[in-house]
Amino acid sequence: MSTVVIIVLIVAVAAVVVGAARTGLVKRGAGNRGMSLRRRFGPEYDRVLARHNGDTKAAGHELSERVRRFGAIEAHPLPPHVREQYVTRWTAAQESFVESPQEALAEAERLLAGLAQARGFPGPERPDEHVAALSVHHAHHIEGYRRVHAAATVPGGTEEMREAMLQARAFFDALATEPTGRTAGTGRRFGRAGRARTGRPLTHDGPTRRPLLSPRGNAKGREAL
Repeated sequence: MSTVVIIVLIVAVAAVVVGAARTGLVKRGAGNRGMSLRRRFGPEYDRVLARHNGDTKAAGHELSERVRRFGAIEAHPLPPHVREQYVTRWTAAQESFVESPQEALAEAERLLAGLAQARGFPGPERPDEHVAALSVHHAHHIEGYRRVHAAATVPGGTEEMREAMLQARAFFDALATEPTGRTAGTGRRFGRAGRARTGRPLTHDGPTRRPLLSPRGNAKGREAL
């Protein structure tokens, strides 16, 4: 075998090895991105994946595009009087749930949409962008937002509407609460937030005034809704 042929064979083998290595790195990188997106989006990742019939590449592309477009959104600080207005309206909606659950859910949806827009998200008049942006920063609440919209539009059973209101409350808390130590007038990237005090739990105005929902929380107790 001539020296030229040997050199050609060595070059060909090297090219195959390099190509295989690159392919492995690409697959590994795609897998890592997929795991990162799954951690970031949680249930929303599974929802998008199901909509793409299990195509992880398509799901990853859609979610990565959301992050690219909306990941840099920063929260607008809420003036105290604006926050108080939202809290007051939320308390009223919460208390009206017993007598008019569907109307309470519709008001909850309006408050969530308005509060999200006040914090700097695209408004509900652009529904696709509105939900996509919220999913980037509040991935673990976005399904609850969809659920409260569905319950406000087509009423279900009492328990279903109650659960929707609970999920809406959690989202409201996340949107309404400023992070500890925040300097007034400055923005921050949306992320985890504490709870806002939003009034009394849903109650039944009977002789015992019992809570409509069982309280949850630590030893100090939490509001039922």
